[in-house]
Amino acid sequence: MRARFRRYVVCCFAGAALAAPVSAQTRYTTIVIDPGHGGFDRGGIPGQRVPEKIMTLDVSLRLKPLLEKAGYKVVLTRDTDVFVPLGARVSMANSYPNAIFVCIHFNSATRSGANGIETYFYSTESAPLAASIHSAVVGGAPSENRGVRRRGYFVLRKTTVPAVLVECGFLTNPTEAQYAESNTYRQKLAQEIARGILNRPALAARTGYTNRSSRVDVGLQPFLDQRFVRESGTKHRRHKTSTTKKSSSTQKKKVSSEEQ
Repeated sequence: MRARFRRYVVCCFAGAALAAPVSAQTRYTTIVIDPGHGGFDRGGIPGQRVPEKIMTLDVSLRLKPLLEKAGYKVVLTRDTDVFVPLGARVSMANSYPNAIFVCIHFNSATRSGANGIETYFYSTESAPLAASIHSAVVGGAPSENRGVRRRGYFVLRKTTVPAVLVECGFLTNPTEAQYAESNTYRQKLAQEIARGILNRPALAARTGYTNRSSRVDVGLQPFLDQRFVRESGTKHRRHKTSTTKKSSSTQKKKVSSEEQ
């Protein structure tokens, strides 16, 4: 009888140990998808041929059913070509305590040769999600791996849930713009982002410490901590409430209103 009781206790502890990471993995039940820009805010830089706002919305609309099929509740900050202020996007994400926030963007630069995929986060709790999504997208895209970057963009800094911003390539690069204009490629991007979300490591609860810590793990991906980098040599400035962002690290950069 005692031996049987000991086996029962051991089994209970083992079950609890297995259940803990599963609970941590699945407690995020909602995905808030944020298609960058919209309405009067085309995104990108002046004179850019391919409008970023249309590309981000299309990828987001393709991503939604993939995540719903996996059992998530999915909320879009916009599902049409309208402008949504940054504060409203953040408020929407923060209204779902069991959510993760995924912001979809495409990049741009004054130098047409700039190319590649990069993914941003701010709080250290978001680093595993950023690394997982970035690894999936880079693995499925014929573009340069520009790495995972930590930076204080408004939609990443002000959210109280894990938040990631994905740059799906440069629309000012002729080759990557051609990719983005393909329905097949945009579907592929949505599938890889979904795969990155579904494969994410367990996420820790947010604390005040997580935003200050420099100890982040993005796996085997290149990593740049750009929290304290300021834009310089800018050519233009966007409307302060626009959902604009950075360009690349090696060429002239556009101003990001998300840092203002």
